[in-house]
Amino acid sequence: MPRIQQLPLSVVTKIAAGEVIERPASVVKELLENSVDAGATRIDIDVEQGGAELIRVVDDGCGIEAEDLPLAFASHATSKLATADDLFHVRTLGFRGEALASIGGVAQVTLQSRAAGQSSGAEIVCHGGELSPVRAWNGSTGTRIEVRHLFFNTPVRRKFLRTAATEIGHVTEAVTKLALANPCLHLTVRHNGKLVHDVPASAALRDRIGIFFGSDVHDLLYVVEAKQAEVTLRGFVADPACERGTAKLQYFFVNGRCIRDRSLTHALQEAYRGLVMSGRYPVAFLFLDMPPEQLDVNVHPTKVEVRFRDSQAMHHLVFAALKDRLRRENLTARLEVPPSFGGVQRLGYTNRPEPLPEPPPWTLTPEAQPAPTLPFASNQQVHRDVSAPEETSKQDPAMEPSPLLPPGSFKAIQLYNTYLVLETPEGMLVIDQHALHERILFEQLKERLRFGQLESQRLLVPEPVELPAEQAARVLEHREALEELGLGIQDFGGGTVLLTCFPAILGRRSPQAVLQAVVDHLVTKDQVPSREALLNDLLSLMACHAAVRAGDRLTPEEIAALAEQRSLADDTHHCPHGRPTALLFSRQELERQFRRV
Repeated sequence: MPRIQQLPLSVVTKIAAGEVIERPASVVKELLENSVDAGATRIDIDVEQGGAELIRVVDDGCGIEAEDLPLAFASHATSKLATADDLFHVRTLGFRGEALASIGGVAQVTLQSRAAGQSSGAEIVCHGGELSPVRAWNGSTGTRIEVRHLFFNTPVRRKFLRTAATEIGHVTEAVTKLALANPCLHLTVRHNGKLVHDVPASAALRDRIGIFFGSDVHDLLYVVEAKQAEVTLRGFVADPACERGTAKLQYFFVNGRCIRDRSLTHALQEAYRGLVMSGRYPVAFLFLDMPPEQLDVNVHPTKVEVRFRDSQAMHHLVFAALKDRLRRENLTARLEVPPSFGGVQRLGYTNRPEPLPEPPPWTLTPEAQPAPTLPFASNQQVHRDVSAPEETSKQDPAMEPSPLLPPGSFKAIQLYNTYLVLETPEGMLVIDQHALHERILFEQLKERLRFGQLESQRLLVPEPVELPAEQAARVLEHREALEELGLGIQDFGGGTVLLTCFPAILGRRSPQAVLQAVVDHLVTKDQVPSREALLNDLLSLMACHAAVRAGDRLTPEEIAALAEQRSLADDTHHCPHGRPTALLFSRQELERQFRRV
């Protein structure tokens, strides 16, 4: 067996670089964090060929003393820590003392700096880990670092770099995170001599979000503020309409450090449950500030992960704050029509036509129209063919709509046996009858579950259902939770389970079909869901199966009951699966389209 030997410094620096320096963006991140720690108020970044050929970072921070320049490239040399206890009180972005050593081991680095109060500065060159003598440099206060020919001595690593366009995208992402975390910092970014970003110090956080992500995000943000003991939460979350196909626009910062954390991500996603569809992700920019001793930042080489002393408390803080904030907003989707809709441009009238007079209130006396009394959660009159899959009506689209003149101040009709059109003070509201009824039933079922199990009907003869052994085991694992929902399950041996009782709300729907839907839901989960998540998902499933369908023709009384329950229930703007229940075509937009404004 070969004898143990200590690795040469050149090998050590390359190994360390492999952990810290993945691509040019990694270099930019480390250099920017050093500039922020140095108290810089302005940082200029110049990049060539995506950073593979040149990365130049210039700041106006406190600078480095001439005699400390060689130590800046020494492994684990830092001015930010002195004792092991300091690791639990870290208030700086950098602290490991290995960034410049790692960068210098795989690039050609020139470091020029002038400390505050000094008449001149100094420079040093690190070429693949080899240091030059320190020389005088006549520059302004601050630090200037040039990193050229990244991975020049590790050609295999260099081959793994992507195109310049891809690499500059990663560099911009690193700059974005730093700019969001430091709203008083002036930042400029140039690529191949062309200005990419110029973020002034006067740009507040919301303005910076607009600079990096556009007005479609900037205009749909809600302010979030909350406090729990010594921890404060602030930032912005976006309207559910701003959802994305990936989680890339979810930013979490702890004490100014951009991090990844599963617990916080889960809290964010749970707060938007029922507001965004499965596979879609909300947009958020959230900042947590806490005493440094309440978290450990020394758990990842690149410092992108932290460990909270009480991660459950952080999860609760984020979830509760976001849920409460979203509940206070009117999240009804608005139907927007482009200005050039239909290829017709707006005419410039010299005399604007007078608006039509307000129509008289459209109401009926109780004798002319009975008040709606249908309790949707238990009445089966609204269920047409509950065993049939949801589909759009096959009837003639030109069919005459069902008029409704309900008590109250609104008017409504049913279109295509699928949509309800209501007049509201804000405009014309188009409702998806299935999505709205599903949300109403979901909220009613949740309320009932708070006070005990849901109503169930016992089967005279237990119905055996054969399942693959793995699926049967998954169902039996959640037997107690299913019983709370009125679904009784017993083990019959092998892959067979007995269905003994059935949720009453599902009426005539096939019990076996409902159980199979539950099984299908459970097997799609990569991890075993928590009891709360399972109950929430299954309540949503039950509400979906029990709700009226697209294609069901509703009576005027049923339409009236559905419309009135919408105004009484909470969170009726989205169904439990995240689809909007209604679209508002505003009165102003309607008048604009008819050239009345």
